[in-house]
Amino acid sequence: MFKGHPKGLLAAALSNMGERFGYYIMNAVLLLFLCSKFGLSDTASGAVFAVFYSGIYILSLVGGIIADGTSNYKGTIQSGLIVMALGYIMLSVPVMATPSNKIWLLVATCFALFLIAFGNGLFKGNLQAIVGQMYDNFEAEAAKEGETALKVAKEKRDSGFQIFYVFINIGGLVAPFVAPLLRQWWLGVHGFSYNSQLPKLCHEFINTGAIPENLVPEAANAGAVLDPSNLEAVGTFCSDYLNYFNTGIHYSFIASVAAMLISFLIFVATKKTFPTPGKREALASVNYTEEEKLEMAKEIKQRMYALFAVLGVVIFFWFSFHQNGQSLSLFARDFVVTSKIAPEIWQAVNPFFVIVLTPVIMWFFARLAKRGKQISTPKKIAFGMGIAAMAYLFLSLYSFAQGYPSANEFTALNTGIQAEMKSGPWVLIVTYFFLTVAELFISPLGLSFVSRVAPKHLQGLCQGLWLGATAVGNLFLFLGPLMYNVMPLGYCWGVFLVLCLISMGVMFGMVKWLERVTKA
Repeated sequence: MFKGHPKGLLAAALSNMGERFGYYIMNAVLLLFLCSKFGLSDTASGAVFAVFYSGIYILSLVGGIIADGTSNYKGTIQSGLIVMALGYIMLSVPVMATPSNKIWLLVATCFALFLIAFGNGLFKGNLQAIVGQMYDNFEAEAAKEGETALKVAKEKRDSGFQIFYVFINIGGLVAPFVAPLLRQWWLGVHGFSYNSQLPKLCHEFINTGAIPENLVPEAANAGAVLDPSNLEAVGTFCSDYLNYFNTGIHYSFIASVAAMLISFLIFVATKKTFPTPGKREALASVNYTEEEKLEMAKEIKQRMYALFAVLGVVIFFWFSFHQNGQSLSLFARDFVVTSKIAPEIWQAVNPFFVIVLTPVIMWFFARLAKRGKQISTPKKIAFGMGIAAMAYLFLSLYSFAQGYPSANEFTALNTGIQAEMKSGPWVLIVTYFFLTVAELFISPLGLSFVSRVAPKHLQGLCQGLWLGATAVGNLFLFLGPLMYNVMPLGYCWGVFLVLCLISMGVMFGMVKWLERVTKA
């Protein structure tokens, strides 16, 4: 897999894999954890999630500016891993939320999320910049051997970032199982079983003092027999269940701390093999004439215009794709039979498909290249938007066929009626298949595109801008749960379908211009 690629690629991929494992443990459960621990509504939890998720990417701009300004990419990356570990340590402390401590505990949780977001901003974009510099150096060495060698080297960049992306998803494949398994284990230790509906019902009873209609039958499903006339016993059950339910999740964050440590050790042990983006160009700039500097400035403007054009399009992809942690997680909880599989675990389907499908897509692109029908990176991104649209077309048509109302209307129905209307897990598998193929056409190839067009002394900043565009898309993620709860599901998914189709059309309209810029 790594044959013919820069030597440092494996070390960078392993460093990233450890960090991503720790991150995806938390990411898989965050939205539902906020609901179960603090009793927040889906919309309120979605807003916290959206701010955190956008913060992760927007702070990559800060990390890029710091690394570009100091040329200390490696030190910035190491600092990021340490800061993230501190955030995970805070999240791992199991303090039960009560009416008296709920506000300060939520503030402390948000501060821990800020540390994770800031550390990720220092780490993520700068490691990608280092990988991009590897290929800049790789192509420069190949150019010395002639045009044929240079052409072969340039063709390696896209596949190199695809390999790098696979290792991200190896961590993402295993991570979603950690928190649900620990949660189920801790519930089992105390004589309960997992039930995704109980936290909301327990919070409702604690807040109102009235027993919700479905609390008693759902509690029976979790191994508890409640007497509706004994409100004190009901209250004790609700407090205990919430405590055990959330404590198991807190323990899972210890694994995130361990993952940060492993990633840190790998990076420190191998960092001497990594290049430092920007240094070579800074030294060479004194030799340029005024005419050359003007020409370079013109080229840099063209490259930055192209970069911002693509960033404007992919905002809508990330808004749609990252619903896997928002409305799609809620859909798995409410509309899919998850009695044996926790809804968070379905997020492992996406990284599984990434690992399985990446070699297939790499082979497909390589075969086209051998036939002289190579698809440019901008065109691949445009196709990816169309494939993302197919995921939401499927979900929309399925939801209309099933007659699914809004989530608020659905969860208010009798549990027996809900059970009859719920779909099988195959619906999520089909959805994630299309979204993953779209992701493989957009995300790793987008990183490759950025590394191609970014001025050499602004590698960290430009990778930060790519992540910044992701941040803008993530900032609107809360709209997913909002629509999910108030709109019939067919229309909710239809909104994402339309956005993906519009983005695809705009991207195809820019393809020829983008191809000229990337060849310059």
